[in-house]
Amino acid sequence: MVKSNVLSLERSLSSPFVGRRCCRRISGKQCSLPARGRSSLSLSLSLSLSLSQDISCSSARISRKGIELESQKKFLPNDLSRGFGLNKAYKRPYTRKSYVLDAADDEYDGVIIDSERLPHNPSIFASALQTSLFHWRLKGKKGVWLKLPLELSDLVPIAVKEGFKYHHAEEDYVMLAYWISEGPSMLPGNASHQVGVGGFVINNKNEVLVVQEKHCAPAFSGFWKLPTGFILEAEEIFEGAVREVKEETGIDTEFEEVVAFRHAHRVAFEKSDLFFICMLRPLTTTIQIDDLEIQAAKWMPLVDFVEQPTVRGDQLFRKIIDICIKRLSKRYCGLSAHHLSSEFDGTSSCLYYNVLDIPDCSS
Repeated sequence: MVKSNVLSLERSLSSPFVGRRCCRRISGKQCSLPARGRSSLSLSLSLSLSLSQDISCSSARISRKGIELESQKKFLPNDLSRGFGLNKAYKRPYTRKSYVLDAADDEYDGVIIDSERLPHNPSIFASALQTSLFHWRLKGKKGVWLKLPLELSDLVPIAVKEGFKYHHAEEDYVMLAYWISEGPSMLPGNASHQVGVGGFVINNKNEVLVVQEKHCAPAFSGFWKLPTGFILEAEEIFEGAVREVKEETGIDTEFEEVVAFRHAHRVAFEKSDLFFICMLRPLTTTIQIDDLEIQAAKWMPLVDFVEQPTVRGDQLFRKIIDICIKRLSKRYCGLSAHHLSSEFDGTSSCLYYNVLDIPDCSS
């Protein structure tokens, strides 16, 4: 019996699965064999039991690894699985929390990430963003747009660390962009201009509607000026002019023409500025000022308005008023707004131009 145990031990030791863990001691019941036989049998049983445990553990490890690989194949997109290869490791490990972020294609052969379906957890977002960038690079996408609302501002440093750059910001979000392709970025830049309007409103008494602003530089304190302001998003130039006059003075008007516009650079926040002078016809006469912005408003004789030192001493102001006066005397023709549609972008918009066959425009 001892010989058979020795033979069993020899077969066990010759197994390729036997390792260091086979030398572990295990507890078991005492055997009633003689001491010499008992010691040989005990060693054999110990090694056999340890061997069984190691084989079981190795099988479990192999099984778990297979499950993990199978799970990874199901979890990652097919092209990612092929890109990594089952036996190749990417520099950042992908966990079950890694996935490709929801996104839609844009017109620049890039993608726009769906900001409403972003994970709020920074760790999950970081892992998903890494996975997504790798996925979009494999698909040949050129750029990525990422809009982060104010409540997800803690994700901004993570995106910047991955290579995203600031594009623009509004009150409730920041837009970031990432250029994947080689070479300089071809994504459109941030808006480069702001657009302002001024309303030249004159009644049948040859009086101009003018205002004094509450907040202005000391040099312009007491200066009577035309109502001005900035147009809103998705607002036409002529609509902005009518609205600004109404907000500041309470006067209803009707747009007639754009008589001139100015183009200046590096004005507010280093942006360029377009300023359109619009001639408006008054529909009402009673003034009701905006107390937040306007100190005073009134109908002022055109002669008095022109004689102000600020107007007479400023080349730009003087030229604007000169153009408006020529338009009143029918010696100048401005630009009227004409609604036209275009198949290029599928929208209707305003084209501003003058019509030379109108008698009022003859010189």
